[in-house]
Amino acid sequence: MLELTGATYRYAGYARPVLHGVDLRLDDGEIVGLVGPNEAGKSTLCLVASGLAPASIGGDLKGTLTLDGTPAAGLKTHELAARVVVGFQNPNTQRSGIAATVFEEIALGPMNLGLAVEETVARTREAIARLHLESLIERDPQRLSGGQAQLVGIASLLAMRPRHVILDEPTAQLDPAGTRLVGEALRALAEAGTSLLIAEHKTDLLDEVCGRILVIDGGRIVMDGPTATVFDDPRLHDLGVEPPARARLARALADRGVEPAAVTAALAQGLGA
Repeated sequence: MLELTGATYRYAGYARPVLHGVDLRLDDGEIVGLVGPNEAGKSTLCLVASGLAPASIGGDLKGTLTLDGTPAAGLKTHELAARVVVGFQNPNTQRSGIAATVFEEIALGPMNLGLAVEETVARTREAIARLHLESLIERDPQRLSGGQAQLVGIASLLAMRPRHVILDEPTAQLDPAGTRLVGEALRALAEAGTSLLIAEHKTDLLDEVCGRILVIDGGRIVMDGPTATVFDDPRLHDLGVEPPARARLARALADRGVEPAAVTAALAQGLGA
């Protein structure tokens, strides 16, 4: 379990906090989506939930981060990395710069955890297979497209088999096919007991994989509930969040006096015919 309690965070050099009294709990095997307008605090919350803020980037944190019952404040950086990993929108920020091939790039995470060679290779191959990256394993990591680099970055995280995963816009550079691959991989991780927090503008992806959605605005959690309940809430529009296609269609039908259930039944009947 990953738990933030009363998290108020201020970047070094900032006069005011960016996060204000945030409470967050991720249970094992739970996938939670994080949405909100630009500059709402999504990326900062990801940094704080991963322990990188303030451990690596400084700043001032009031409140506590607990990982599986252990206060994160008492963990060294390598101990944090063994429990929680974070992926960013720009894959270049997490590329090692020392690996000659994609295979080696993906293997670096397990290697840094001190795992045996056999285990490192097995985890690397599994991550490659999950995201269908077999055709890239001999490529130079610095000669990939943006989408390919993003998939490789996510595979690097999967190979570490962390207890908790924090992702900030993980599919920003991916096409629909790549986005589907990531969604399938994240579901498989959750089924194995990993908890995930995903900050993402693609609400259709969150609608498919998340059991719960958080909405952040002005550094505060303003909504927290089951995915369908939050995405069907009309307040989302005023918060600058576009609901998934399913919710937009349901609202459009309701505005015209058509019950979505009636449409679903008619489609089912037509397909059966």
